[in-house]
Amino acid sequence: MRGMEESVITESGLPPAPGAEQHPSLALVNSAVALPGGHFIDQLGTPAGADQWLTQQGLTPVDAGMLDMCAAQLRSLREQVRALFASRVAGLPALPAAVNAINDTLTRVPTAPLLAWDDKSGPYRAMPNPTSELVDHALAALAADAADLLTGPEAERLTACASAPCNRYLLRHGRRHWCSTRCGDRARAARAYARRTGRS
Repeated sequence: MRGMEESVITESGLPPAPGAEQHPSLALVNSAVALPGGHFIDQLGTPAGADQWLTQQGLTPVDAGMLDMCAAQLRSLREQVRALFASRVAGLPALPAAVNAINDTLTRVPTAPLLAWDDKSGPYRAMPNPTSELVDHALAALAADAADLLTGPEAERLTACASAPCNRYLLRHGRRHWCSTRCGDRARAARAYARRTGRS
């Protein structure tokens, strides 16, 4: 996703895209943003960044202790959800791997304490490792939201920002196809420049 000429920065200054505050899966796909000038933002690029992002979404408590593996799982889910959103917006069949990834995430969360066995004290019931449990529940919540968005009435409003190079998704309101005022201004400026120079 990232070219050699791109640089990674931590904050875009962009407000949440329309719909992202109601749908954490939309916020998830928008946690990796391409900006003009070859800049790139990845809010999940480090365990600390992923930890902060999940806390901001209300999916984990503060300082949940995100591990590299957990952050990588979150980034992987982001790419699968992004692929599903892209398929939906383009009206194309979804990649089976993306559908399978969502379903695997939804079914990974245990609904009851599991059976464990201690050599000295015998059998007992316990939930898995607390940190991985938090992450699995957060991933399942994001996957469920993506599935609900893709199959619900708002799916018709799902669209990609129409201002290159922005790669964010949003829920369209009326004719608006931009994720932010900044992207809308950039798109209008590009159209005005094209008219002045006679380009299509």
